[in-house]
Amino acid sequence: MTALAVSIHLAFAGAIPATAQSATEPEKPKAAAADHGRRTVRRLPANLGRGILGVFYRDSVIPFVIGGVATGGASVLDQEFRARINPDPNRGWGKAIGTASGPVWGGVFVASLFATGRISGNERFRAASYDVVDAAAVNVVYFQSLKLIVQRQRPNGTNHQSFPSGHTSNAFALATVAERHYGWKVGVPAYVIAGAVGAARMKQDMHYFSDVIAGATLGYIVGRTVVRVNSKPIAGASGGAVFSMSPIVARAARGLQVSVNF
Repeated sequence: MTALAVSIHLAFAGAIPATAQSATEPEKPKAAAADHGRRTVRRLPANLGRGILGVFYRDSVIPFVIGGVATGGASVLDQEFRARINPDPNRGWGKAIGTASGPVWGGVFVASLFATGRISGNERFRAASYDVVDAAAVNVVYFQSLKLIVQRQRPNGTNHQSFPSGHTSNAFALATVAERHYGWKVGVPAYVIAGAVGAARMKQDMHYFSDVIAGATLGYIVGRTVVRVNSKPIAGASGGAVFSMSPIVARAARGLQVSVNF
């Protein structure tokens, strides 16, 4: 009697030893492009969506609670901090840092990092520069939405977009991305610079202390969220399923073996 035997093998393609691969399989070119996972230009719009939704994840709960409590406490000290910092909007270090971290020069910095990362052969820098532009975009969505909802008047009375501080939020989002990719040796100075941005915005009389704390909290959550979601592997990233068939010839059986490698 003829019997048909079908065997399905599930294995990760990258885990197959080279000695176990078929001798007829063509050798991959040594200069083949690296697999950058989610961090490609084509996937950027989808990654933005993942970053926006990814904020609502259990990983964000503790930073949100700590930041919320800190923001509430800071609001009690808003006027005291404003008096102590002695706002001077039109000159000095506050104006210099505030201008450098603004949308124009900040946008140039982020775009330059992203462009450099696209042509860089350093995989860690390439990933970090991608996450920087992703985090900056996700962060804009959140801080602008909060500004429209809260409608808090700035200390100088110019408009009602005080809460939270967008400059501070962006600075902390980028600092968090740097820390996640390069560790505390880069993270500490990055956070110091981000803190200086928040202080500069207070010196310019554009934000209260609580606005800055809220912005720092938001930026931290966005930065870590973007790195987390962009680091997740893509299902079927090896190129999809690979099918192979081979005959089974035995004394009491004839059949076909089908292998599926993922």
